[in-house]
Amino acid sequence: PAAVQAGVAAALKAFGQIDVLINNAGYGIVGALEETPEAELRAQLETNFFGAISVTQAVLPHLRAQQRGAVVNISSMGGNMSFAGFSAYSASKFALEGASEALAQEVAPFGIKVMIVEPGAFKTDFAGDALRHMPVIEAYKETVGGTRDFAKTMDGTQEGDPLKAAAAIDQALQAEQTPLRLQLGEDSVTAVRAHAEQLLNDLKTWAPVALATKVEG
Repeated sequence: PAAVQAGVAAALKAFGQIDVLINNAGYGIVGALEETPEAELRAQLETNFFGAISVTQAVLPHLRAQQRGAVVNISSMGGNMSFAGFSAYSASKFALEGASEALAQEVAPFGIKVMIVEPGAFKTDFAGDALRHMPVIEAYKETVGGTRDFAKTMDGTQEGDPLKAAAAIDQALQAEQTPLRLQLGEDSVTAVRAHAEQLLNDLKTWAPVALATKVEG
């Protein structure tokens, strides 16, 4: 918390104001939920969720005072859906997205934009030292093994260009109608679309059951 306050104060001293806050710090955990110790899960949430929220809370008073600005929270395609082996990481990003969606409605009257960015695989250091691998339980080899292998081999092979991602974020912020969520990369767009279509299909299939739960009379 002290570092957050110091960082915000330094930015204001250097530039006089803050136009855009980009919460980008984070790391990932690879492992089944049962393989992930509680301490690791809590640490994941502390960085990816509570860290971003802490900085946001520190900056918001300044954005409100100037009646303009933007908060950009870097989530992941794993913040829109999840995959076996990424339960802890997705939990942190799902939490960030839920808070961001509410925040967008809370600060809109103050002229503040909020955007959630959901990248796919981009050529950053995330797949290197920023991925923590949990101890293996053999029973999960079939469901999580593929995720482990993918995580270990994707470093340096990602198709996404971080500079182009930054330009896309800037373009979206400059737009008159900035989207609440911005997917980046073909892998993210494809996966999010398929996930949304499955959600709609399930909603349609189970709507009669869902609607039959009304109190009679």
